[in-house]
Amino acid sequence: MYLHGHHDSVLRSHRWRTARNSAGYLLDRLRPGCQVLDVGCGPGTITADIAELVNPGAVTAIDPEAEVLAEAAEAAAQRGVANIEFAVADVYQLAYPDDSFDVVHAHQVLQHLPDPVTALREMRRVCRPTGVVAVRDADYAAMTWFPEHAALDEWLAMYRAVARSTGGEPDAGRRLRGWAERAGFAQVRCSASVWCYATAEELAWWSDLWAERVTRSSLAGKAVAGGVASEADLARIETGWREWAAAEDAWFSVLHGEVLASP
Repeated sequence: MYLHGHHDSVLRSHRWRTARNSAGYLLDRLRPGCQVLDVGCGPGTITADIAELVNPGAVTAIDPEAEVLAEAAEAAAQRGVANIEFAVADVYQLAYPDDSFDVVHAHQVLQHLPDPVTALREMRRVCRPTGVVAVRDADYAAMTWFPEHAALDEWLAMYRAVARSTGGEPDAGRRLRGWAERAGFAQVRCSASVWCYATAEELAWWSDLWAERVTRSSLAGKAVAGGVASEADLARIETGWREWAAAEDAWFSVLHGEVLASP
Protein backbone atom coordinates (compact mmCIF):
# COMPACT_ATOMS: atom_id res chain seq x y z
CA MET A 1 0.00 0.00 0.00
CA TYR A 2 1.22 3.50 -0.84
CA LEU A 3 2.80 4.95 2.31
CA HIS A 4 1.22 8.39 2.03
CA GLY A 5 -2.25 7.27 1.02
CA HIS A 6 -4.35 9.67 -1.03
CA HIS A 7 -5.15 12.44 1.42
CA ASP A 8 -5.58 15.79 -0.32
CA SER A 9 -2.24 16.98 1.05
CA VAL A 10 -0.62 14.16 -0.92
CA LEU A 11 -2.59 14.67 -4.11
CA ARG A 12 -1.97 18.44 -4.09
CA SER A 13 1.72 17.64 -4.33
CA HIS A 14 1.17 15.12 -7.13
CA ARG A 15 -1.03 17.50 -9.14
CA TRP A 16 1.81 20.06 -9.17
CA ARG A 17 4.06 17.66 -11.06
CA THR A 18 4.61 18.05 -14.78
CA ALA A 19 6.78 16.35 -17.36
CA ARG A 20 8.99 19.43 -17.31
CA ASN A 21 9.59 19.60 -13.55
CA SER A 22 9.54 15.85 -12.90
CA ALA A 23 10.68 14.05 -16.08
CA GLY A 24 13.08 16.44 -17.76
CA TYR A 25 15.69 13.70 -18.11
CA LEU A 26 13.24 11.74 -20.31
CA LEU A 27 11.86 14.47 -22.57
CA ASP A 28 14.20 13.96 -25.53
CA ARG A 29 13.13 10.29 -25.73
CA LEU A 30 9.43 11.18 -26.06
CA ARG A 31 8.67 11.39 -29.77
CA PRO A 32 5.39 11.44 -31.69
CA GLY A 33 4.15 7.90 -32.20
CA CYS A 34 5.80 6.41 -29.09
CA GLN A 35 3.92 3.81 -27.08
CA VAL A 36 4.36 4.59 -23.37
CA LEU A 37 3.55 2.77 -20.14
CA ASP A 38 3.27 5.11 -17.15
CA VAL A 39 3.59 3.08 -13.94
CA GLY A 40 2.05 4.52 -10.78
CA CYS A 41 0.52 7.46 -12.61
CA GLY A 42 -1.41 8.88 -9.65
CA PRO A 43 -3.60 11.87 -10.61
CA GLY A 44 -2.01 11.88 -14.06
CA THR A 45 -0.52 15.32 -14.57
CA ILE A 46 2.81 13.95 -15.79
CA THR A 47 0.91 11.31 -17.77
CA ALA A 48 -1.13 13.88 -19.68
CA ASP A 49 1.99 15.89 -20.54
CA ILE A 50 3.66 12.75 -21.86
CA ALA A 51 0.56 11.87 -23.89
CA GLU A 52 0.60 15.29 -25.56
CA LEU A 53 4.28 14.88 -26.44
CA VAL A 54 3.89 11.41 -28.02
CA ASN A 55 0.56 12.00 -29.81
CA PRO A 56 -0.50 10.26 -32.12
CA GLY A 57 1.20 7.60 -30.02
CA ALA A 58 -0.59 6.32 -26.95
CA VAL A 59 -0.01 6.12 -23.20
CA THR A 60 -1.17 3.31 -20.96
CA ALA A 61 -1.38 4.65 -17.42
CA ILE A 62 -1.56 2.23 -14.51
CA ASP A 63 -1.97 2.55 -10.76
CA PRO A 64 -3.12 0.14 -8.04
CA GLU A 65 -5.80 2.58 -6.84
CA ALA A 66 -8.99 2.88 -8.90
CA GLU A 67 -10.07 6.10 -7.19
CA VAL A 68 -6.98 8.06 -8.17
CA LEU A 69 -7.21 6.65 -11.73
CA ALA A 70 -10.73 8.05 -12.01
CA GLU A 71 -9.40 11.48 -11.06
CA ALA A 72 -6.60 11.15 -13.61
CA ALA A 73 -9.04 10.18 -16.36
CA GLU A 74 -11.29 13.14 -15.56
CA ALA A 75 -8.35 15.56 -15.56
CA ALA A 76 -7.13 14.24 -18.91
CA ALA A 77 -10.60 14.61 -20.41
CA GLN A 78 -10.79 18.20 -19.17
CA ARG A 79 -7.49 18.91 -20.92
CA GLY A 80 -8.74 17.27 -24.10
CA VAL A 81 -6.08 14.55 -23.96
CA ALA A 82 -7.63 11.46 -25.50
CA ASN A 83 -4.67 9.15 -26.15
CA ILE A 84 -4.44 7.66 -22.63
CA GLU A 85 -5.85 4.34 -21.45
CA PHE A 86 -6.15 3.99 -17.67
CA ALA A 87 -6.05 0.64 -15.88
CA VAL A 88 -5.71 -0.76 -12.37
CA ALA A 89 -2.57 -2.90 -12.40
CA ASP A 90 0.22 -4.46 -10.36
CA VAL A 91 3.75 -3.55 -11.47
CA TYR A 92 4.98 -6.98 -10.39
CA GLN A 93 2.58 -8.68 -12.83
CA LEU A 94 1.98 -6.46 -15.85
CA ALA A 95 -0.74 -7.77 -18.14
CA TYR A 96 1.10 -6.82 -21.34
CA PRO A 97 3.12 -8.91 -23.79
CA ASP A 98 6.88 -8.74 -23.99
CA ASP A 99 8.26 -5.77 -25.96
CA SER A 100 5.02 -3.76 -25.88
CA PHE A 101 6.28 -0.24 -25.16
CA ASP A 102 8.90 2.21 -26.40
CA VAL A 103 9.06 3.94 -23.00
CA VAL A 104 8.22 2.60 -19.56
CA HIS A 105 8.13 5.42 -17.01
CA ALA A 106 7.81 5.40 -13.21
CA HIS A 107 8.04 8.53 -11.08
CA GLN A 108 8.42 8.18 -7.29
CA VAL A 109 7.33 4.54 -7.41
CA LEU A 110 10.31 2.32 -6.61
CA GLN A 111 10.91 3.90 -3.20
CA HIS A 112 7.60 2.46 -2.01
CA LEU A 113 8.10 -1.10 -3.23
CA PRO A 114 9.43 -3.98 -1.10
CA ASP A 115 11.06 -5.48 -4.20
CA PRO A 116 12.10 -2.75 -6.67
CA VAL A 117 14.41 -5.07 -8.60
CA THR A 118 11.58 -7.47 -9.48
CA ALA A 119 9.46 -4.48 -10.53
CA LEU A 120 12.26 -3.26 -12.79
CA ARG A 121 12.61 -6.71 -14.34
CA GLU A 122 8.92 -6.68 -15.19
CA MET A 123 9.20 -3.17 -16.61
CA ARG A 124 12.17 -4.35 -18.70
CA ARG A 125 10.15 -7.31 -19.99
CA VAL A 126 7.45 -5.10 -21.50
CA CYS A 127 9.94 -2.58 -22.92
CA ARG A 128 11.05 -2.98 -26.54
CA PRO A 129 14.73 -3.72 -27.19
CA THR A 130 15.11 -0.27 -28.73
CA GLY A 131 13.18 1.39 -25.89
CA VAL A 132 14.00 2.75 -22.46
CA VAL A 133 12.84 2.33 -18.88
CA ALA A 134 12.87 5.68 -17.08
CA VAL A 135 12.69 5.86 -13.28
CA ARG A 136 13.07 8.80 -10.93
CA ASP A 137 12.96 8.72 -7.14
CA ALA A 138 13.66 11.11 -4.31
CA ASP A 139 16.48 10.55 -1.85
CA TYR A 140 15.25 11.62 1.58
CA ALA A 141 18.62 11.50 3.32
CA ALA A 142 19.92 13.98 0.73
CA MET A 143 17.12 16.51 1.25
CA THR A 144 18.44 19.73 2.74
CA TRP A 145 16.97 22.92 4.12
CA PHE A 146 17.72 26.20 5.82
CA PRO A 147 17.43 27.41 8.50
CA GLU A 148 17.95 24.43 10.76
CA HIS A 149 14.94 23.38 12.81
CA ALA A 150 14.78 20.49 15.27
CA ALA A 151 11.26 19.56 14.17
CA LEU A 152 12.38 19.00 10.57
CA ASP A 153 15.23 16.79 11.77
CA GLU A 154 12.64 14.84 13.74
CA TRP A 155 10.37 14.69 10.69
CA LEU A 156 13.10 13.23 8.49
CA ALA A 157 14.07 10.56 11.01
CA MET A 158 10.40 9.67 11.53
CA TYR A 159 9.65 9.47 7.82
CA ARG A 160 12.63 7.26 7.02
CA ALA A 161 11.77 4.92 9.90
CA VAL A 162 8.12 4.58 8.86
CA ALA A 163 9.00 4.07 5.19
CA ARG A 164 11.40 1.26 6.02
CA SER A 165 8.96 -0.34 8.47
CA THR A 166 6.50 -0.73 5.58
CA GLY A 167 9.08 -2.29 3.27
CA GLY A 168 10.08 0.80 1.29
CA GLU A 169 13.41 2.55 0.81
CA PRO A 170 13.19 6.33 1.31
CA ASP A 171 16.75 6.88 0.06
CA ALA A 172 15.91 5.26 -3.27
CA GLY A 173 17.48 7.90 -5.50
CA ARG A 174 21.05 6.78 -4.79
CA ARG A 175 20.11 3.13 -5.26
CA LEU A 176 18.52 3.29 -8.72
CA ARG A 177 21.73 2.44 -10.57
CA GLY A 178 22.35 -0.67 -8.51
CA TRP A 179 18.73 -1.81 -8.73
CA ALA A 180 18.70 -1.39 -12.52
CA GLU A 181 21.94 -3.30 -12.93
CA ARG A 182 20.63 -6.13 -10.74
CA ALA A 183 17.47 -6.18 -12.89
CA GLY A 184 19.62 -7.07 -15.91
CA PHE A 185 19.54 -3.93 -18.05
CA ALA A 186 22.17 -3.77 -20.76
CA GLN A 187 22.87 -0.06 -20.31
CA VAL A 188 22.15 2.20 -17.35
CA ARG A 189 22.54 5.96 -17.65
CA CYS A 190 22.28 7.97 -14.44
CA SER A 191 21.51 11.58 -13.67
CA ALA A 192 20.14 13.70 -10.83
CA SER A 193 17.96 16.78 -10.51
CA VAL A 194 16.25 18.77 -7.80
CA TRP A 195 13.07 20.49 -6.79
CA CYS A 196 13.86 23.73 -4.98
CA TYR A 197 11.40 25.79 -2.94
CA ALA A 198 12.50 29.30 -2.01
CA THR A 199 9.78 31.88 -2.67
CA ALA A 200 7.23 32.70 0.01
CA GLU A 201 4.49 31.06 -2.06
CA GLU A 202 6.54 27.90 -2.70
CA LEU A 203 7.53 27.58 0.95
CA ALA A 204 3.97 28.05 2.19
CA TRP A 205 2.74 25.41 -0.25
CA TRP A 206 5.49 22.89 0.58
CA SER A 207 5.31 23.32 4.34
CA ASP A 208 1.50 23.14 4.37
CA LEU A 209 1.65 19.85 2.47
CA TRP A 210 3.99 18.27 4.99
CA ALA A 211 2.32 19.80 8.03
CA GLU A 212 -0.92 18.14 6.93
CA ARG A 213 0.71 14.85 5.90
CA VAL A 214 2.34 14.25 9.27
CA THR A 215 -0.96 14.57 11.12
CA ARG A 216 -3.72 13.63 8.66
CA SER A 217 -2.45 11.28 5.95
CA SER A 218 -1.92 7.55 6.28
CA LEU A 219 1.72 8.34 7.10
CA ALA A 220 0.52 9.62 10.48
CA GLY A 221 -1.48 6.50 11.20
CA LYS A 222 1.46 4.24 10.34
CA ALA A 223 3.85 6.29 12.48
CA VAL A 224 1.62 5.99 15.53
CA ALA A 225 0.61 2.37 14.96
CA GLY A 226 4.25 1.35 14.48
CA GLY A 227 5.43 3.13 17.61
CA VAL A 228 7.70 5.44 15.63
CA ALA A 229 5.99 8.62 16.86
CA SER A 230 3.17 9.64 19.16
CA GLU A 231 0.35 11.97 18.20
CA ALA A 232 2.04 14.62 20.34
CA ASP A 233 5.27 14.12 18.39
CA LEU A 234 3.44 14.55 15.09
CA ALA A 235 1.67 17.69 16.34
CA ARG A 236 5.05 19.14 17.30
CA ILE A 237 6.45 18.33 13.85
CA GLU A 238 3.42 19.94 12.19
CA THR A 239 3.99 23.14 14.17
CA GLY A 240 7.68 23.02 13.34
CA TRP A 241 7.02 22.88 9.61
CA ARG A 242 4.96 26.06 9.80
CA GLU A 243 7.50 27.83 12.03
CA TRP A 244 10.34 26.91 9.70
CA ALA A 245 8.56 28.18 6.58
CA ALA A 246 7.97 31.57 8.21
CA ALA A 247 11.70 32.32 8.29
CA GLU A 248 12.62 35.09 5.84
CA ASP A 249 15.53 33.09 4.41
CA ALA A 250 13.91 29.64 4.33
CA TRP A 251 14.97 27.28 1.52
CA PHE A 252 14.36 23.59 0.78
CA SER A 253 15.83 21.27 -1.85
CA VAL A 254 14.75 17.74 -2.82
CA LEU A 255 17.36 15.63 -4.60
CA HIS A 256 16.22 12.95 -7.09
CA GLY A 257 18.13 10.13 -8.67
CA GLU A 258 17.23 9.29 -12.27
CA VAL A 259 17.95 6.34 -14.52
CA LEU A 260 17.43 5.72 -18.23
CA ALA A 261 17.89 1.98 -18.65
CA SER A 262 18.04 0.15 -21.95
CA PRO A 263 16.93 -3.51 -22.06
